[in-house]
Amino acid sequence: MSKPKAKQHEIANPIKGKVFSARFVIAVLFFVVGVAWIAYYYTQVRVVPPETGGSPAWMADLGDWNYLIGFGLIMLGLALAAHPSTPLGRGRAVPIMMLACFLVGLLWICTFYVFSDDISSIPVFNDLGQYNLVVGIALMAVGFTYATRWE
Repeated sequence: MSKPKAKQHEIANPIKGKVFSARFVIAVLFFVVGVAWIAYYYTQVRVVPPETGGSPAWMADLGDWNYLIGFGLIMLGLALAAHPSTPLGRGRAVPIMMLACFLVGLLWICTFYVFSDDISSIPVFNDLGQYNLVVGIALMAVGFTYATRWE
């Protein structure tokens, strides 16, 4: 007589789980809006010299806070996607996303350190200065949210 097979939970099964849950759609939306926010601010609103001011004025008045909003939305989207009800929070995607967050965070910090003497040629890095370390560490922290889901 063979052993009975262990039941897999519905959420932990990557094949039977929902692909587009509400949480996943919100996570993707946060990520895309965060990337778009930073891209729009950097290319359209942030002007050099800053005395001329950018448009829209309310976004230009936020200054460097735009990066906090953009990167905050990106990190929140990634962290929300780590939930088991999303495709990125279960199955094989968990260690892949965990390692991706760790490596991107490490590459962000290493890029900052390697080019820190003259960082003016790298977009976004040039405005963040030492806050590049915060971005890299935050990406690694998001990787730990995936690490807690790994079975």
